[in-house]
Amino acid sequence: MNVTVRQLAEWVRGEVLGDPELTISNARTLGEAQPGDITFVENGKNLSAWHSSKASAAIVPVSVPVNGRPIIRVSDPLMAFASIVRQLRARPSEAPGGVSPSAHIHPSAKLAPGVTVGPLAVIGEGVEVGTNSTICAGASIGRFCKIGSDTTIHPRVVLYDECVVGSRVILHAGVVVGADGFGYRTAHGRHIKVPQLGWVEIEDDVEIGANSTIDRGTFGPTRIGAGTKIDNLVQVGHNCQIGKHNLFCSQVGVAGSAATGDHVVLAGQAGVSDHVTLGARVAVGAQSGVPSDVPDDQHVFGSPATPVHEQIRMHFSLRRLPDLRAEVKEIKKRLDAGSGKNGN
Repeated sequence: MNVTVRQLAEWVRGEVLGDPELTISNARTLGEAQPGDITFVENGKNLSAWHSSKASAAIVPVSVPVNGRPIIRVSDPLMAFASIVRQLRARPSEAPGGVSPSAHIHPSAKLAPGVTVGPLAVIGEGVEVGTNSTICAGASIGRFCKIGSDTTIHPRVVLYDECVVGSRVILHAGVVVGADGFGYRTAHGRHIKVPQLGWVEIEDDVEIGANSTIDRGTFGPTRIGAGTKIDNLVQVGHNCQIGKHNLFCSQVGVAGSAATGDHVVLAGQAGVSDHVTLGARVAVGAQSGVPSDVPDDQHVFGSPATPVHEQIRMHFSLRRLPDLRAEVKEIKKRLDAGSGKNGN
Protein backbone atom coordinates (compact mmCIF):
# COMPACT_ATOMS: atom_id res chain seq x y z
CA MET A 1 0.00 0.00 0.00
CA ASN A 2 1.50 3.34 -1.08
CA VAL A 3 0.36 6.64 0.42
CA THR A 4 1.75 10.15 0.62
CA VAL A 5 3.00 11.88 3.75
CA ARG A 6 0.06 14.27 3.36
CA GLN A 7 -2.41 11.37 3.53
CA LEU A 8 -0.68 9.92 6.59
CA ALA A 9 -0.90 13.31 8.30
CA GLU A 10 -4.61 13.42 7.58
CA TRP A 11 -5.04 9.99 9.18
CA VAL A 12 -3.49 11.19 12.45
CA ARG A 13 -4.42 14.89 12.25
CA GLY A 14 -0.79 15.96 12.26
CA GLU A 15 1.16 18.88 10.83
CA VAL A 16 3.46 18.16 7.84
CA LEU A 17 6.85 19.84 7.54
CA GLY A 18 8.78 18.99 4.38
CA ASP A 19 7.63 17.33 1.17
CA PRO A 20 3.98 16.30 1.65
CA GLU A 21 3.88 14.33 -1.63
CA LEU A 22 6.65 11.90 -0.71
CA THR A 23 5.38 8.33 -1.12
CA ILE A 24 5.49 5.97 1.85
CA SER A 25 5.04 2.20 1.53
CA ASN A 26 5.62 0.86 5.04
CA ALA A 27 5.93 1.84 8.70
CA ARG A 28 8.74 0.47 10.85
CA THR A 29 10.61 1.39 14.01
CA LEU A 30 13.77 3.50 13.93
CA GLY A 31 16.17 0.58 13.96
CA GLU A 32 14.29 -1.42 11.32
CA ALA A 33 13.16 1.35 8.94
CA GLN A 34 14.36 1.42 5.32
CA PRO A 35 14.03 3.99 2.52
CA GLY A 36 10.35 4.39 1.69
CA ASP A 37 9.33 3.79 5.32
CA ILE A 38 7.91 6.13 7.91
CA THR A 39 9.07 5.75 11.51
CA PHE A 40 8.42 7.58 14.78
CA VAL A 41 10.40 9.53 17.35
CA GLU A 42 8.74 9.29 20.75
CA ASN A 43 10.86 11.92 22.51
CA GLY A 44 14.13 13.83 22.43
CA LYS A 45 16.11 10.77 23.54
CA ASN A 46 15.49 9.20 20.12
CA LEU A 47 16.76 12.11 18.03
CA SER A 48 20.21 10.67 17.37
CA ALA A 49 18.62 7.41 16.20
CA TRP A 50 16.34 9.43 13.89
CA HIS A 51 19.28 11.30 12.39
CA SER A 52 21.04 8.00 11.59
CA SER A 53 17.90 6.13 10.53
CA LYS A 54 17.31 5.10 6.90
CA ALA A 55 13.61 6.05 7.16
CA SER A 56 12.24 8.52 4.64
CA ALA A 57 9.94 10.31 7.08
CA ALA A 58 8.97 10.33 10.73
CA ILE A 59 6.15 11.06 13.13
CA VAL A 60 7.57 13.30 15.84
CA PRO A 61 6.61 15.38 18.90
CA VAL A 62 5.77 19.01 18.24
CA SER A 63 9.18 20.13 19.52
CA VAL A 64 11.34 18.17 17.07
CA PRO A 65 13.03 20.30 14.36
CA VAL A 66 13.20 19.46 10.66
CA ASN A 67 16.37 17.62 9.58
CA GLY A 68 15.82 17.61 5.79
CA ARG A 69 13.30 14.76 5.66
CA PRO A 70 9.53 15.16 5.98
CA ILE A 71 8.08 14.96 9.45
CA ILE A 72 4.57 14.83 10.84
CA ARG A 73 4.20 16.63 14.16
CA VAL A 74 1.64 15.22 16.59
CA SER A 75 1.02 15.33 20.33
CA ASP A 76 1.42 11.56 20.80
CA PRO A 77 3.82 10.02 18.25
CA LEU A 78 3.54 6.45 19.54
CA MET A 79 -0.25 6.27 19.24
CA ALA A 80 -0.20 8.07 15.90
CA PHE A 81 2.38 5.58 14.59
CA ALA A 82 0.27 2.68 15.86
CA SER A 83 -2.70 4.07 13.93
CA ILE A 84 -0.66 4.34 10.74
CA VAL A 85 0.78 0.83 11.13
CA ARG A 86 -2.70 -0.55 11.61
CA GLN A 87 -3.97 1.10 8.43
CA LEU A 88 -0.92 0.36 6.27
CA ARG A 89 -0.98 -3.31 7.26
CA ALA A 90 -4.75 -3.67 7.19
CA ARG A 91 -6.16 -6.86 5.72
CA PRO A 92 -9.66 -7.22 4.35
CA SER A 93 -12.16 -7.53 7.16
CA GLU A 94 -13.29 -11.05 7.88
CA ALA A 95 -16.95 -11.74 7.46
CA PRO A 96 -18.71 -12.36 10.78
CA GLY A 97 -17.76 -15.87 11.79
CA GLY A 98 -21.07 -16.92 13.28
CA VAL A 99 -21.04 -20.15 15.24
CA SER A 100 -18.69 -22.98 14.29
CA PRO A 101 -20.44 -26.31 13.73
CA SER A 102 -17.94 -27.94 16.08
CA ALA A 103 -18.74 -25.59 19.00
CA HIS A 104 -20.89 -27.00 21.78
CA ILE A 105 -23.52 -24.54 22.99
CA HIS A 106 -26.11 -25.43 25.62
CA PRO A 107 -29.67 -24.91 24.39
CA SER A 108 -30.36 -22.46 27.23
CA ALA A 109 -27.42 -20.17 26.38
CA LYS A 110 -28.33 -16.75 24.97
CA LEU A 111 -26.09 -15.30 22.26
CA ALA A 112 -26.83 -11.71 21.21
CA PRO A 113 -26.61 -10.62 17.56
CA GLY A 114 -23.11 -10.52 16.09
CA VAL A 115 -21.57 -13.08 18.45
CA THR A 116 -18.83 -15.27 16.98
CA VAL A 117 -18.05 -18.70 18.43
CA GLY A 118 -14.96 -20.55 17.22
CA PRO A 119 -14.31 -24.26 16.68
CA LEU A 120 -14.50 -26.55 19.71
CA ALA A 121 -15.56 -23.76 22.05
CA VAL A 122 -17.89 -24.83 24.85
CA ILE A 123 -20.65 -22.57 26.19
CA GLY A 124 -22.52 -23.92 29.20
CA GLU A 125 -26.00 -23.79 30.59
CA GLY A 126 -27.55 -20.36 31.12
CA VAL A 127 -24.64 -18.40 29.67
CA GLU A 128 -25.35 -14.93 28.27
CA VAL A 129 -23.05 -13.33 25.69
CA GLY A 130 -23.49 -9.68 24.59
CA THR A 131 -23.52 -8.23 21.10
CA ASN A 132 -20.47 -8.54 18.84
CA SER A 133 -18.45 -10.54 21.36
CA THR A 134 -16.08 -13.28 20.19
CA ILE A 135 -15.48 -16.65 21.84
CA CYS A 136 -12.40 -18.10 20.13
CA ALA A 137 -11.46 -21.69 19.43
CA GLY A 138 -11.28 -24.02 22.38
CA ALA A 139 -12.51 -21.54 24.99
CA SER A 140 -14.69 -22.93 27.78
CA ILE A 141 -17.45 -20.79 29.29
CA GLY A 142 -18.93 -22.30 32.45
CA ARG A 143 -22.55 -22.44 33.52
CA PHE A 144 -24.42 -19.16 34.13
CA CYS A 145 -21.52 -16.91 33.13
CA LYS A 146 -22.39 -13.47 31.79
CA ILE A 147 -20.25 -11.75 29.13
CA GLY A 148 -20.82 -8.19 27.94
CA SER A 149 -20.67 -6.65 24.46
CA ASP A 150 -17.59 -6.31 22.21
CA THR A 151 -15.58 -8.64 24.45
CA THR A 152 -12.95 -11.03 23.08
CA ILE A 153 -12.29 -14.38 24.74
CA HIS A 154 -9.14 -15.76 23.10
CA PRO A 155 -8.34 -19.47 22.53
CA ARG A 156 -8.33 -21.83 25.51
CA VAL A 157 -9.56 -19.29 28.02
CA VAL A 158 -11.52 -20.92 30.84
CA LEU A 159 -14.33 -19.18 32.70
CA TYR A 160 -15.55 -21.27 35.61
CA ASP A 161 -19.24 -21.22 36.51
CA GLU A 162 -21.06 -17.96 37.36
CA CYS A 163 -18.29 -15.54 36.45
CA VAL A 164 -19.22 -12.08 35.16
CA VAL A 165 -17.19 -10.37 32.41
CA GLY A 166 -18.00 -6.82 31.29
CA SER A 167 -17.96 -5.13 27.91
CA ARG A 168 -14.87 -4.44 25.78
CA VAL A 169 -12.86 -6.90 27.86
CA ILE A 170 -9.96 -8.85 26.34
CA LEU A 171 -8.92 -12.17 27.88
CA HIS A 172 -5.81 -13.56 26.21
CA ALA A 173 -5.00 -17.21 25.58
CA GLY A 174 -4.85 -19.47 28.60
CA VAL A 175 -6.45 -17.08 31.10
CA VAL A 176 -8.33 -18.89 33.86
CA VAL A 177 -11.07 -16.99 35.66
CA GLY A 178 -12.90 -18.41 38.65
CA ALA A 179 -10.78 -21.36 39.75
CA ASP A 180 -11.01 -22.18 43.45
CA GLY A 181 -9.15 -19.92 45.84
CA PHE A 182 -6.31 -21.37 47.91
CA GLY A 183 -8.24 -21.83 51.15
CA TYR A 184 -7.69 -24.63 53.69
CA ARG A 185 -8.18 -25.35 57.37
CA THR A 186 -5.85 -27.68 59.27
CA ALA A 187 -7.61 -30.30 61.38
CA HIS A 188 -6.07 -33.40 62.93
CA GLY A 189 -2.91 -32.90 60.95
CA ARG A 190 -4.67 -32.66 57.59
CA HIS A 191 -5.44 -29.73 55.29
CA ILE A 192 -9.20 -29.53 54.80
CA LYS A 193 -10.47 -27.60 51.78
CA VAL A 194 -12.67 -24.58 52.48
CA PRO A 195 -15.46 -24.50 49.86
CA GLN A 196 -15.02 -21.63 47.42
CA LEU A 197 -18.61 -20.56 46.76
CA GLY A 198 -18.12 -17.06 45.32
CA TRP A 199 -17.44 -15.85 41.81
CA VAL A 200 -15.32 -13.36 39.79
CA GLU A 201 -16.47 -10.02 38.41
CA ILE A 202 -14.37 -8.40 35.68
CA GLU A 203 -15.60 -4.89 34.93
CA ASP A 204 -15.59 -3.07 31.57
CA ASP A 205 -12.44 -2.32 29.53
CA VAL A 206 -10.19 -4.76 31.39
CA GLU A 207 -7.41 -6.63 29.56
CA ILE A 208 -5.80 -9.74 31.06
CA GLY A 209 -2.63 -11.25 29.58
CA ALA A 210 -1.90 -14.83 28.62
CA ASN A 211 -1.91 -17.52 31.32
CA SER A 212 -2.96 -15.21 34.13
CA THR A 213 -5.37 -16.48 36.78
CA ILE A 214 -8.10 -14.82 38.83
CA ASP A 215 -9.47 -16.99 41.65
CA ARG A 216 -13.11 -16.92 42.71
CA GLY A 217 -14.10 -15.50 46.09
CA THR A 218 -14.90 -17.69 49.04
CA PHE A 219 -18.48 -16.45 49.47
CA GLY A 220 -18.63 -13.25 47.38
CA PRO A 221 -16.81 -11.85 44.37
CA THR A 222 -13.18 -11.39 43.50
CA ARG A 223 -13.39 -8.12 41.58
CA ILE A 224 -11.20 -6.55 38.87
CA GLY A 225 -12.03 -2.85 38.45
CA ALA A 226 -12.85 -1.13 35.18
CA GLY A 227 -9.94 -0.22 32.91
CA THR A 228 -7.40 -2.36 34.74
CA LYS A 229 -4.67 -3.96 32.59
CA ILE A 230 -3.00 -7.19 33.73
CA ASP A 231 0.10 -8.63 32.06
CA ASN A 232 0.94 -12.29 31.37
CA LEU A 233 1.49 -14.80 34.20
CA VAL A 234 -0.18 -12.81 36.97
CA GLN A 235 -2.00 -14.41 39.91
CA VAL A 236 -4.83 -12.65 41.74
CA GLY A 237 -6.02 -14.59 44.78
CA HIS A 238 -9.52 -15.14 46.10
CA ASN A 239 -11.59 -12.27 47.54
CA CYS A 240 -9.24 -9.60 46.15
CA GLN A 241 -10.79 -6.24 45.33
CA ILE A 242 -8.71 -4.63 42.57
CA GLY A 243 -9.45 -0.97 41.85
CA LYS A 244 -10.01 0.82 38.57
CA HIS A 245 -7.25 1.50 36.04
CA ASN A 246 -4.59 -0.55 37.81
CA LEU A 247 -1.50 -1.82 35.96
CA PHE A 248 -0.08 -5.23 36.98
CA CYS A 249 3.13 -6.26 35.20
CA SER A 250 4.22 -9.83 34.49
CA GLN A 251 4.58 -12.35 37.33
CA VAL A 252 2.89 -10.17 39.92
CA GLY A 253 1.21 -12.12 42.73
CA VAL A 254 -1.60 -10.69 44.84
CA ALA A 255 -2.57 -12.89 47.78
CA GLY A 256 -6.11 -13.49 48.94
CA SER A 257 -8.31 -10.70 50.31
CA ALA A 258 -5.87 -7.96 49.31
CA ALA A 259 -7.31 -4.71 47.96
CA THR A 260 -6.00 -1.90 45.77
CA GLY A 261 -7.25 1.62 45.14
CA ASP A 262 -7.53 3.19 41.72
CA HIS A 263 -4.50 3.76 39.45
CA VAL A 264 -2.19 1.40 41.37
CA VAL A 265 0.93 0.09 39.58
CA LEU A 266 2.62 -3.20 40.49
CA ALA A 267 5.91 -3.71 38.63
CA GLY A 268 7.19 -7.12 37.53
CA GLN A 269 7.38 -9.91 40.13
CA ALA A 270 6.02 -7.72 42.92
CA GLY A 271 4.14 -9.61 45.62
CA VAL A 272 1.35 -8.38 47.89
CA SER A 273 0.52 -10.25 51.11
CA ASP A 274 -2.98 -11.36 52.00
CA HIS A 275 -5.39 -8.83 53.57
CA VAL A 276 -3.11 -5.92 52.61
CA THR A 277 -4.64 -2.70 51.24
CA LEU A 278 -2.78 -0.48 48.78
CA GLY A 279 -4.13 3.05 48.54
CA ALA A 280 -4.90 5.00 45.39
CA ARG A 281 -2.01 5.78 43.05
CA VAL A 282 0.44 3.54 44.92
CA ALA A 283 3.39 2.28 42.87
CA VAL A 284 5.31 -0.85 43.90
CA GLY A 285 8.76 -1.49 42.42
CA ALA A 286 9.87 -4.67 40.69
CA GLN A 287 10.47 -7.76 42.86
CA SER A 288 9.18 -5.94 45.94
CA GLY A 289 7.31 -7.71 48.72
CA VAL A 290 4.50 -5.73 50.38
CA PRO A 291 3.65 -7.15 53.84
CA SER A 292 1.47 -4.31 55.18
CA ASP A 293 -0.89 -1.54 54.10
CA VAL A 294 0.43 1.34 51.99
CA PRO A 295 -1.34 4.74 52.08
CA ASP A 296 -2.36 6.77 49.03
CA ASP A 297 0.29 8.19 46.69
CA GLN A 298 3.23 6.22 48.11
CA HIS A 299 5.99 4.75 45.93
CA VAL A 300 7.52 1.73 47.65
CA PHE A 301 10.32 -0.67 46.83
CA GLY A 302 12.25 -3.57 48.33
CA SER A 303 11.43 -6.58 50.46
CA PRO A 304 9.91 -5.72 52.79
CA ALA A 305 8.75 -2.76 50.72
CA THR A 306 9.34 0.68 52.21
CA PRO A 307 9.12 4.19 50.73
CA VAL A 308 11.60 4.72 47.90
CA HIS A 309 13.49 7.49 49.71
CA GLU A 310 14.17 5.10 52.60
CA GLN A 311 15.39 2.43 50.21
CA ILE A 312 17.74 4.94 48.55
CA ARG A 313 19.19 5.91 51.93
CA MET A 314 19.70 2.24 52.87
CA HIS A 315 21.24 1.50 49.50
CA PHE A 316 23.88 4.20 49.87
CA SER A 317 24.54 3.10 53.45
CA LEU A 318 25.15 -0.46 52.26
CA ARG A 319 27.55 0.76 49.60
CA ARG A 320 29.59 2.47 52.32
CA LEU A 321 29.84 -0.65 54.51
CA PRO A 322 33.20 -1.93 53.12
CA ASP A 323 34.81 1.46 53.75
CA LEU A 324 33.22 1.70 57.20
CA ARG A 325 34.51 -1.78 58.03
CA ALA A 326 38.03 -0.77 56.99
CA GLU A 327 37.80 2.39 59.08
CA VAL A 328 36.61 0.44 62.14
CA LYS A 329 39.49 -2.03 61.72
CA GLU A 330 41.95 0.85 61.54
CA ILE A 331 40.46 2.49 64.64
CA LYS A 332 40.59 -0.83 66.51
CA LYS A 333 44.21 -1.33 65.45
CA ARG A 334 45.16 2.09 66.79
CA LEU A 335 43.27 1.54 70.03
CA ASP A 336 44.99 -1.81 70.53
CA ALA A 337 48.37 -0.21 69.83
CA GLY A 338 47.61 2.59 72.26
CA SER A 339 46.55 0.15 74.95
CA GLY A 340 49.83 -1.75 74.52
CA LYS A 341 51.90 1.42 74.92
CA ASN A 342 50.00 2.41 78.04
CA GLY A 343 50.61 -1.04 79.47
CA ASN A 344 54.40 -0.64 78.97
